[in-house]
Amino acid sequence: MYAVAGRVKDEDIALVRDRTSIVDVISETVTLRSAGGGNLKGLCPFHDEKTPSFNVSPARNVYFCHGCGQGGDAIKFLMDAEHLSFIESIERLAGKAGLQLRYDTETGGPVTPRPQTGQKQRLIAAHAAAVDFYRDQLGSPGARKAREFLAERGFGRDAAEKYGCGFAPDSWDALSKHLRLKGFTAEELTAAGLSKPARSGSLIDRFRRRLLWPIRDLSGDVIGFGARKLFDDDDGPKYLNTPETPIYKKSHVLYGIDHAKREIAKRGRAVIVEGYTDVMACHEAGEPTAVATCGTAFGVDHIQVLRRLLMDSDSFTGEIIYTFDGDAAGQKAALRAFEEDQRFVGRTFIAVSPDNMDPCELRLARGDLAVRDMIAGREPLVDFALRQTISRFDLDTVEGRVEAMRRAAPLVAKIKDREKRPEYARKLAGDLGMDLDPVQRAVNNALRGEAAEQQRAPRSPAAADSPQRLVEREALKLALQEPVLAGPMFDAVGPENYGDQVLQSVREAVAQAGGVSSATGGVVWIEKVRDACADMGGQMLVGELAVEPLYVDGPVDPRYVQVTLARLQGGALATRIRDLKSKVQRLNPVASKDQYLALAGELFSLEQQARALREQAAGEL
Repeated sequence: MYAVAGRVKDEDIALVRDRTSIVDVISETVTLRSAGGGNLKGLCPFHDEKTPSFNVSPARNVYFCHGCGQGGDAIKFLMDAEHLSFIESIERLAGKAGLQLRYDTETGGPVTPRPQTGQKQRLIAAHAAAVDFYRDQLGSPGARKAREFLAERGFGRDAAEKYGCGFAPDSWDALSKHLRLKGFTAEELTAAGLSKPARSGSLIDRFRRRLLWPIRDLSGDVIGFGARKLFDDDDGPKYLNTPETPIYKKSHVLYGIDHAKREIAKRGRAVIVEGYTDVMACHEAGEPTAVATCGTAFGVDHIQVLRRLLMDSDSFTGEIIYTFDGDAAGQKAALRAFEEDQRFVGRTFIAVSPDNMDPCELRLARGDLAVRDMIAGREPLVDFALRQTISRFDLDTVEGRVEAMRRAAPLVAKIKDREKRPEYARKLAGDLGMDLDPVQRAVNNALRGEAAEQQRAPRSPAAADSPQRLVEREALKLALQEPVLAGPMFDAVGPENYGDQVLQSVREAVAQAGGVSSATGGVVWIEKVRDACADMGGQMLVGELAVEPLYVDGPVDPRYVQVTLARLQGGALATRIRDLKSKVQRLNPVASKDQYLALAGELFSLEQQARALREQAAGEL
């Protein structure tokens, strides 16, 4: 779903989609060939395949892969292929189309051109100029300490250039003056966090006498800096970062993400380290999926960034690998990470470096292979969390074992994969030297104490290729592909007529999107229904149904819609009739006379309705 789509005026989003050819966008990445019926196909860019299953519908401006389930419009394709946010994707397409986007005000007032749009580009341009300035300064005589710092950690000139390292000179306003000469205003430099006002009213540089790393967003734009203290007489913090600005939000930023994003998506894993040099060390050692937070703990917003890269879903089996020092602080950080760990469906691990060394120190001491071996030797984070929790108690005493059980049971209850909980309960019982029953009770009690856990509804027992399920799919395809024709006829047939629960959820999403009667068709309508789906399964199904051919030769007409919906209702009625007949047969007509007569009357009425629907549905789909 596009969580921030409401910030852009709906008419502008529609205009961008209308002016964008999905074929042109996808053709930059995928070689497309005719698939018949006006559609195109190619090898999916999101998973490895030998036979093309990636389909593009130019008429509807949407795509869908039957192999991995990815689908959507041109905006969604850029989000998935380039790992951009919705706003980044739509702004890129708007720029190519020469369109000026308008944004809703946060207070719900009138829609006006957002002044921050131009400001963002100016702040990014200022940072780009600052990178060049700081990079040049790294070669100056005054930056000797910075070069030595990098060299002592195994990074030469090539590495410094690759990661854009720079140096803030021993001057109060060298950068500010440089950028002012390039046309940037004092207000822009202050807003960017590159400069700050002095008491005299002039500008001074935020960073001075420090080694700098440029911090980039997913699209590769520099949005801030991380600065490391080099001199003993510098009374500032060891690390100083850009403050919060219109373009820099530290809770959303991961250092190295610009270098790592493609490898993270390709390998299906991300390695979380603690510092800038640790990221550099991992990448140089042959682990190009490493990223680090910038001046804040790894949290919810960072998880959302990685989920975009890893395409985390209910079937996701990728890896998140945390690396922490083996000391007490590192262990505490690992346990804190476990609290956020269950926001991922994928597998999460911890790789603890030997002798309390961070990845940079490990590479210096033992080489590139040692870094790769440390990551390869990861263990499941839940195992580490359980071991660290129970290690604080004396398991030779009854009191120690019981208290360790009470502290560890909630960790088992937090495991998102329910099928793993019983096994971890057994493991915990073995580690504690206790019987399984009290440990399982403690886990169950912790589960009951958790806030309303989402229970996945069981799928319909109907076979995937049952005739009724095919009719249900056909009805939804009509709603998505031919809403003008389906119109009120479709809306009059409610979700209760759908036996498959995922298909039923899509039908409910159609209603939440305003109903077919209100739709004009096209990609905007399809995305509206997709966004209304409550789960990822429904969202993927919308994309699939939007491009799946209808079971009709030639153009669709109102008669075909009527027949399809009549068969849909007839199938649902047949199920209700079977259930009702079963109830009637179990009743004693003498002992339960009133109930028997009521059910028999209802059964007669339903059979009459079914007969009428069969007459409407005469003919084959």
